[in-house]
Amino acid sequence: MHARRVLATAVVILGWSGLAQSKDLAVISNKSNEAVAITLPELVKVCKGQVSSWPDGKPVSFITRDPTAPEMKLLLEKVYGMSKDEVKAAIASANHGRGDHAAIVVVDSDEAVVKKVESIPGAVGVVDVYSISGGVKVLKVAGKLPLEPGYVLHGN
Repeated sequence: MHARRVLATAVVILGWSGLAQSKDLAVISNKSNEAVAITLPELVKVCKGQVSSWPDGKPVSFITRDPTAPEMKLLLEKVYGMSKDEVKAAIASANHGRGDHAAIVVVDSDEAVVKKVESIPGAVGVVDVYSISGGVKVLKVAGKLPLEPGYVLHGN
């Protein structure tokens, strides 16, 4: 009987950890940004710090969680196509020589991503869909919004 309880508890815990890995991510933008959509190739360039300004001239800042965080697994796989260490190196490289304006800002929570994106014109970030606030706008990625069928940042 005790073994059954332990097994049942283990199954529940493993199920929850699977749910934690299957988050849907949203690309959010500062409300002053003109963009309402971004293609996947454009998103990859922004996430890698390869875009310095938007068409309206505002500098681009990508706000993200630490690539080693478990919540970032989906972004690493679907956008970066790189390992955690490769992404950390790409962030360091993208920020090299950008003293007054970091291309990529790493913060420690989704809430911090939202706050930074709210406060920096030209900023975009990636957060769990349930962290979105009214202070930011959600961008379509490849023509889809989060939770729509076929959305690229949908966790499995």
